[in-house]
Amino acid sequence: MTPTAPPFDVATVRADFPILAESVNGHPLAYLDSAATSQKPLAVLDAERSFLEHANSAVHRGAHALAAEATELYEDARAAVASFVGARADDLVWTSGATAGLNLIAYAIGNASVGRGAPASARVALSAGDELVVTEAEHHANIIPWQELAARTGAVLRVIRIRDDGSLDLDHAAEVIGPRTRVVAFAHASNVLGIVNPVAELVALARNVGALTVLDACQSAPHVPLDLPSLGVDLAVFSGHKMQGPYGIGGLYGRADVLDALPPFLTGGSMIESVSFAETRFLPPPQRFEAGTQPVSQAIALAAAVRYLDGIGMDAIRAHEHALERRMHTGLSGIEGVRLLGDASGVERVALWSFVVDGVHAHDVGQFLDARGVAVRVGHHCAEPVHARLGVTASVRASAALYSTEDEVDRFLDAVSGVRAFFGADA
Repeated sequence: MTPTAPPFDVATVRADFPILAESVNGHPLAYLDSAATSQKPLAVLDAERSFLEHANSAVHRGAHALAAEATELYEDARAAVASFVGARADDLVWTSGATAGLNLIAYAIGNASVGRGAPASARVALSAGDELVVTEAEHHANIIPWQELAARTGAVLRVIRIRDDGSLDLDHAAEVIGPRTRVVAFAHASNVLGIVNPVAELVALARNVGALTVLDACQSAPHVPLDLPSLGVDLAVFSGHKMQGPYGIGGLYGRADVLDALPPFLTGGSMIESVSFAETRFLPPPQRFEAGTQPVSQAIALAAAVRYLDGIGMDAIRAHEHALERRMHTGLSGIEGVRLLGDASGVERVALWSFVVDGVHAHDVGQFLDARGVAVRVGHHCAEPVHARLGVTASVRASAALYSTEDEVDRFLDAVSGVRAFFGADA
């Protein structure tokens, strides 16, 4: 019989996160900024400290007992994190985060484009006039690396529009993705709009023209059950600090044949098979992309994070967060002078909402909420183009996680309802 996760109890979950007992400005902390960075449970903090206290050693380099133990823990962590996203251990490359993963992919393709790598690398090489496609709602980390790659190779960056309600315009996607398309890069869930993109449709469009798909899974990995191979994407990235793990660690998933085709980006120790002054031979993936000293303790802590999430159950987390998202939507929709960004109907969402308050700058809203102990994100959230598309320069973003509560959402809504009166914008 398959064991089942215990019933979801947010009070029990919150007891695992010491920071949630903090007070801010004389109020209990209501942390609604998990889309920026998540809080970490004791299991994660303890795992990293335990490794550093009892098993700290360089991995893949020593023959002594401590080095062997460290290597085993490190590779066990790779297997655990890979399994969390439905992948094999050999299909997961450690990175310092999702941004590093996206840059790795873009620079590796650039290296293939100038003739570096094995013969298989020709399949990912670009020529002048080839096209790289992103959506209008991407984080800067999924725009700038492709802009830079285009500048280095003569490729062209093209953009799929979003509709006024924030949903992706699939008709336009079908027009943009064409015979010259070589890469289609897009977020699984928008960090501004909260909308989950239609992955299957985008993958199908890309496959029809032989293009690679690159998925930014930062805003989905902590919130929904994730099986990257089943999604059909060629490559995907996620970031540990957004999924109850530590800073400085992330993952790059790749289909085996795609990783095999990518030449290395960073070079140095640990990723080589042999070195002479005449020639260097590189290890196969994932080690090919892991030059130098790796974030060992962080990888082990990230494995603790995914085990923690699995122990609660991703379906239970999803259901809990969905209820909070609906509560936020209902409450914000009923506050006069609040405009929701990406208020599309009939789309799958994660538990975040960005909004603007008529007559009040987003930063002022954020300070007003902070004075009442409510932590949210303000600004353009590293996504200027989507804000420009929707006609705003900045927004307020509230984002929930597994440890968020209905009471926190209600405190947030009560605070937002008083913003315009406080600043005299309701006159």
